[in-house]
Amino acid sequence: QVQLVQSGGGLVQSGGSLRLSCAATGFTSDAYAIAYVRQAPGKEREGVACIDIADASTLVVDSVSGRFTISRDNTNKNTVYLQMNSLKPEDTAVYYCAAYPTVQRMCALLDEYDYWGQGTQVTVSS
Repeated sequence: QVQLVQSGGGLVQSGGSLRLSCAATGFTSDAYAIAYVRQAPGKEREGVACIDIADASTLVVDSVSGRFTISRDNTNKNTVYLQMNSLKPEDTAVYYCAAYPTVQRMCALLDEYDYWGQGTQVTVSS
């Protein structure tokens, strides 16, 4: 049974930083990818970054490129981090980690995922 447990998030001033964590359990191999998806009130869900667990290749969307970094833990590659720097009020949203099985060594931001974390609120004040 796959589970994704999230931690991190909170309230930060504009220009500040936060780190989100997502710990995946239940996968029987490293043939999967994890994405971070955010949803702000009244807006559509938006994928912001993903990482392939097998080879740690990543993808980050333009709107957060240069500010957000996704990585996996060096010791336990089933734990993924989203480091968010230079945060802006428009980054305010509930952030979810999501996972899907894949054998392709390049992750993708999908419309649907097989597994979801519980979500965590990120609020950036101006």
